[in-house]
Amino acid sequence: MSGRRISIFGATGSIGESTFDLVTRAAPGTYHTVAVSGGRNVARLAAMAKALQAEVAVVADETLLPALRAALAGTGIEAAAGTSAISEAASRPADWVMSAIVGAAGLAPGMAALTAGATLALANKESLVTAGPLILATAAKHGGRILPVDSEHSAIFQALAGEDIAAVERIILTASGGGLRDWPVEKLASATLKDASAHPNWAMGQRITIDSASMFNKALEVIEAKEFFGVSPDQIEVVIHPESIIHSAVAFHDGAIMAHMGTPDMRHAIGYALHWPQRLPLPVKPLDFATLGRITFRAPDLDRYPALRLARQVMETGGMAGCVFNAAKEVALDCFIAGNIGFLDMSWLVEATLDRLSADNRLGKAATNLEDVLEVDQVARTTARAVALSRARS
Repeated sequence: MSGRRISIFGATGSIGESTFDLVTRAAPGTYHTVAVSGGRNVARLAAMAKALQAEVAVVADETLLPALRAALAGTGIEAAAGTSAISEAASRPADWVMSAIVGAAGLAPGMAALTAGATLALANKESLVTAGPLILATAAKHGGRILPVDSEHSAIFQALAGEDIAAVERIILTASGGGLRDWPVEKLASATLKDASAHPNWAMGQRITIDSASMFNKALEVIEAKEFFGVSPDQIEVVIHPESIIHSAVAFHDGAIMAHMGTPDMRHAIGYALHWPQRLPLPVKPLDFATLGRITFRAPDLDRYPALRLARQVMETGGMAGCVFNAAKEVALDCFIAGNIGFLDMSWLVEATLDRLSADNRLGKAATNLEDVLEVDQVARTTARAVALSRARS
């Protein structure tokens, strides 16, 4: 068995597909794939597992295990299903693990990989939002390492290379503004699922694209930046940058600003994490300044993007508030996709859930283990669903 041992969780999503693209472009023997996982797309998951000659393929939906076994028959690749199987696969020895499962479902596999001492390429922003201190402590205890894969956090990580965090004045997170960024605010209430599912710059899955339109993704990234880089909330700034050329920037006390620039292609951040600490060639389109034209910026309107205000509230509360915020956001997104609430109702539902649980003593305390996080996550989801139901009945 030769090559660097890797695993890809969330392989059939957009981040997973880009990771697969980079890995399969590498010279034979560069990588040995331990595990791949996917949600429900058995055909694609099986094809990836075969192409990568993975040891095990895991589908999240347990009812699809027979189909996965049939698709992998005769290959020698182990087939498994369910959340426990994904975490078990993540605990298998690997040098580098891509965490690209969307939502809180990515938390347990990421913890398992770090406990096994792997380098975790973290595309699952919800992990640090729901359990930042616990995730970081787990990595430190077991010799694991976390490398950011969100384009924004990768940009900040690269801008900070060789720098003293004490010299940082501001971290500037750029945001495209999403597909509804130029809609009149008064029209947003009528935005349909189709409207919110189109992004002008990035090719992403439906859920993250809707989160971009509502800026809930940026709200999560603000909290994630605070946890990962250890800065105070008032050092984190968000600006709307429609062209998505500057992926984020760091401003230092001496007035210098280090900005990471590049064409909108997630293989920049994925490739950086895959090859770190080296910087190797990537199959991405180079940025041509001569034809770029112009790049623009504007401050975000909090009436248009209330999720950003809620993120500040969550950071001020601390403890398990991030877990509640993320769980309520996922329920709100489910409700919007199902057609049960409107586009603007998502932020209302999240805020109402935070308000209902504000008296819960657990919110102000940091999680000491994964079970604490999962318990609060379930309480928040149940509360959010009850709030949504009461809204529908009124």
